[in-house]
Amino acid sequence: MSSLPLSIGILPDDAEVLSLDQAADRLGVSPNRVRTLIRDHNLLAASRGGEPVIPLLFFGDDGGLAKHFEGLVTILLDGGYTRDDALGWFFTVHDDLGMHPAQALHTHSAREVIRRGQAQAF
Repeated sequence: MSSLPLSIGILPDDAEVLSLDQAADRLGVSPNRVRTLIRDHNLLAASRGGEPVIPLLFFGDDGGLAKHFEGLVTILLDGGYTRDDALGWFFTVHDDLGMHPAQALHTHSAREVIRRGQAQAF
């Protein structure tokens, strides 16, 4: 099995994360499907303690991925961001928002986050 593209040292230490098995349970798919989502650039993952993890904020309350998340990842990656850049962007606080984009996806500021992602990526 090929290795997963994982970001190392970018995810904040206090970010809540899920293991691949926990993410699979939440999405209602197999762990192999989660690996495929990561390899296909539909999901970003990091390494913590040598294990792959996915930030909990990438998931919505309904168990699936947060609304707009996949589209925003595509915008950033197509716009020239690396996976590491994109993960860092999701967890960099924007002072005028008072939070980072991963948090803002769960608020009324979600559309503003998408607009900023589009503007920064191109």
